[in-house]
Amino acid sequence: MRRTEWVAVMPVKRLAMAKTRLRGAVPAADHARLVVAMAKDTLTAVLACPIVHHALIVTDEPTMVAAIADLGAQHVPDRPDTGLNAALERGAALAAGSPVVALTADLPALRPQDLAAALTALSYHPRGYVPDAAGTGTAMLAAAAGVALDPRFGPGSARAHAASGAVRLDGDWPSLRQDVDTPADLAAAADLGLGRYTAEFVGATRYGGA
Repeated sequence: MRRTEWVAVMPVKRLAMAKTRLRGAVPAADHARLVVAMAKDTLTAVLACPIVHHALIVTDEPTMVAAIADLGAQHVPDRPDTGLNAALERGAALAAGSPVVALTADLPALRPQDLAAALTALSYHPRGYVPDAAGTGTAMLAAAAGVALDPRFGPGSARAHAASGAVRLDGDWPSLRQDVDTPADLAAAADLGLGRYTAEFVGATRYGGA
């Protein structure tokens, strides 16, 4: 593989339905802004990864489309009500000929070097996944060029991806594993070091400046 050929695909739900278990981490009126900030930090880190050359954001959320407009990603319209896996497959289909990495947009502490290391670890496997910090979900799913992504995100996705033949990738990549579904997850991500957008938002909210 050449070093700069990965295409990242990130689906984002409509904000009214996004991150319901995270509600309460910030005032209700600010929940959508937190979700957007986390997505922007995830995307910024992905695009800073030296072996990712393009990113596709699959969403029908107008606020998210506007938020990523200047970050360098391509917007792919979603098909409402078809779910996360369908959105990932839609994005992956547009990356034909390139290896594809699927990520959720809730990795606000993500470091480009952790993503690069995980993708490099996949070099000798056609398809693999990185479990999340809890061990039951999936933080990253990736497939080599010409290999179907076959995403199986949802409850117990780590087990589902393993059962589908994806190789489990384990390494010292804490910022990649730390997705944010709950207030406790957000605190854990903060301990690792939040990206610019989430850190600024959380700080402003905490001190009354949001």
